[in-house]
Amino acid sequence: MEKVVITGLGAITPIGLNVDDFWKNVTAGVSGAGPITLFDASDLPTRIATEVKGFDPKEYMDQKDARRSHRSTHFALAATRQALNDAKLTIDSSNAENVGVVINTGGGGMSYLEEGVQALVSGGPRKIGPFFLPMVMPNAVACQVSIAIGAKGPLLTSTLACASGNYALIEAMRMLQRGEADVIVAGGSESGIVKLFIAAFGNIGALSKRNDDPARASRPFDRDRDGFVYGEGAAVMILETEAHARARDARIYAEVAGGALTSDAYHITAPDTNGDGARRAMARALQSAHAKPEDVDVVFAHGTSTPLNDTTETKAIKAVFGEHAYRLAVSGIKSMVGHQIGAAGAVSALAATLAIRDGVVPPTINLENPDTECDLDYVPNVARQRKVSAAMVNAFGFGGQNVALLLRSYHANGK
Repeated sequence: MEKVVITGLGAITPIGLNVDDFWKNVTAGVSGAGPITLFDASDLPTRIATEVKGFDPKEYMDQKDARRSHRSTHFALAATRQALNDAKLTIDSSNAENVGVVINTGGGGMSYLEEGVQALVSGGPRKIGPFFLPMVMPNAVACQVSIAIGAKGPLLTSTLACASGNYALIEAMRMLQRGEADVIVAGGSESGIVKLFIAAFGNIGALSKRNDDPARASRPFDRDRDGFVYGEGAAVMILETEAHARARDARIYAEVAGGALTSDAYHITAPDTNGDGARRAMARALQSAHAKPEDVDVVFAHGTSTPLNDTTETKAIKAVFGEHAYRLAVSGIKSMVGHQIGAAGAVSALAATLAIRDGVVPPTINLENPDTECDLDYVPNVARQRKVSAAMVNAFGFGGQNVALLLRSYHANGK
């Protein structure tokens, strides 16, 4: 089966509005958390988030299109344009039908529902504009990207909650291997920092309440963790068949080697405390890539900073990797970028790709008092130089959807 490779990268994140700035800050241990500014959160128990600051959609699209699309679309299109530029790939009449788009989201423009309901209640039906539905529907993100760049190949959106962004890369890999396209624009985007969602996540006990010290609020695998910090952003990659990439002499960052999706079949919000679904996802990802546990150098953890997730994920890693689990580096970048829901897995995959490129593993910051049940090497507080030949990227979503992706260094000789 033909290899699938990564040739272009793009990112809009709370710690950088491009790939270079993101990578500089995530390896330096910079937190993007702070007080919520996108709305008045003064009456909420959680008043912090990792917001994208200083972003202007008009740098990537015209003002009219920006007004008629959601912030999650703005992020996705910006990251896409960066990735296409990085890949030195032009889409025109000669290749448009063989370029696809798979950009996933947990909710897409669903956060705009809050404004729509308020407008309906206060002003009646006439206050609902003609662009309400295109703003709200989750698939609008990928569709708007496809329209903007002229990609006429396969077009898909899947919503797997917090596993969405990771799964986009697996689905894109499979499309390419099935011969449905030569190139897929793949990734995840999310912007849901609105009062409705912060209140909802807060009421199920998922969010940190460390409002007085937001930079230290997200603390995966730490004994004193109390929930995640809600985030937003996007990461997009250009995936190509190896033959297509080599034919145009593209720079190749890494290979998308395999991946798997499993279900806990356990609970609508809580993970299976035995980590069985996460274990099977990682094991099947290794199998799909024809890899052994000892081939993996780093696990980019889901690492939400919730009490249940971090212990459950640790159990699953140990079950899959055995003694090798203690030789792995386990990186929790949500400690810096927060939990970006549908974008989270894509941003972690971006970090994994750059770790393969540079031989640097980002730290898990705020890991000051390790949980005794979390006893692996989480690269505490300081980035580490380490050769990365293969990286596992985990993402686990509400409803029990578990996605594990395996990325590895590219070798043209097929080994």
